[in-house]
Amino acid sequence: MEFDPKRLARARHVVVFSGAGVSAQSGIPTFRDALTGLWEHFDPARLATVQAFREDPALVWGWYEWRRQKVLEAQPNAAHLTIAELARRLPRLTLITQNVDDLHERAGSLDVLHLHGSLHAPKCFACHRPFTGPLPLPSLPEQGARLEPPRCTGCNGKIRPGVVWFGEALPERMLKRAVQAARECDLLLSVGTSGLVQPAARIPHLALQQGACVVHINPQPQPCTAPGEYNLVGRAGEVLPHLLDQAFA
Repeated sequence: MEFDPKRLARARHVVVFSGAGVSAQSGIPTFRDALTGLWEHFDPARLATVQAFREDPALVWGWYEWRRQKVLEAQPNAAHLTIAELARRLPRLTLITQNVDDLHERAGSLDVLHLHGSLHAPKCFACHRPFTGPLPLPSLPEQGARLEPPRCTGCNGKIRPGVVWFGEALPERMLKRAVQAARECDLLLSVGTSGLVQPAARIPHLALQQGACVVHINPQPQPCTAPGEYNLVGRAGEVLPHLLDQAFA
């Protein structure tokens, strides 16, 4: 049985749950992509930890500044723009993302729930105070990856990226709001996410448990084991605009 696009137009509260596949079409490498160039000999999973920052803060800060540079050079794609347009047409839309970039915001989405933090919200490693100093576009030297992090104006501790590292808990307030939205929605679009990263991957399942319709939008179909669970196979930047046109035709 296929998903009826008109169900989207009739929905009262839609949750969009976005993952790396949404930003990939803007040229942002997914976390599982092999690193290239300056970073090809590094394992992302080994850089995204508290221990890595303690051992070599300049290396970790340099890598995240390289990632932030890639984001700042990128532009929102059709998927980001369509999600923002959906919010303007629907009675209520909650956008929950696992991405740490700001492409949803630059596309016009408001009040985005960032479950894994943001490259654009660094904080102090020691006292957790948000860093409000300037973060200009980094210019990383070709010959090396290290870049000394700035210092906290409160305690002089080193500034760390404002993302959730392996072994760290998701931001409690964001997670609570995301869970509540998943339990209240009548339709959830799971876009560009593998559904493998816990605990964020619980979000679509919570919606299903409350009787919501869940639509997976991915290049590869996801297992659909519950009534009201559907696949729309394809890239987010192509499927979402088509879905929007069909829903509101």
